[in-house]
Amino acid sequence: MRACLTKLAVSFTGLALAAISVAQEGHPVKGSWIGVWESNSTHGENVLVILDWDGEQITGIINPGTDNITIDDATLDPDDWTLRIEADAETRDGDSIRYVIEGTIEELELPSRSIVGTWRSDNGRGTFDIRRQ
Repeated sequence: MRACLTKLAVSFTGLALAAISVAQEGHPVKGSWIGVWESNSTHGENVLVILDWDGEQITGIINPGTDNITIDDATLDPDDWTLRIEADAETRDGDSIRYVIEGTIEELELPSRSIVGTWRSDNGRGTFDIRRQ
């Protein structure tokens, strides 16, 4: 009887911990995202985006450590899960460049969800595809 109660207690504890870990998922865009912004000759095609949610706004940085592009404005429309990111950067020549990234969160229910859409600037445009790590 005692062994049965111990097994039952361990099982309930495991289920409770699993429920807590799922509940700790947080904001849908929060996290590190890796992918590509195709045809970006200014900052390369590979992209790393770090996004955070402070309870009021989405903040973050694009390509930290190399380009350090601070996100100026980011908005998420929960009706259709579209995300818009705006950021000012510099080219290698020191010229100012403005990026606008627009995409839709896909596979929202999965931890490894993705944002797929487009990017544009004065220097070009292309597809944008990143996946949360």
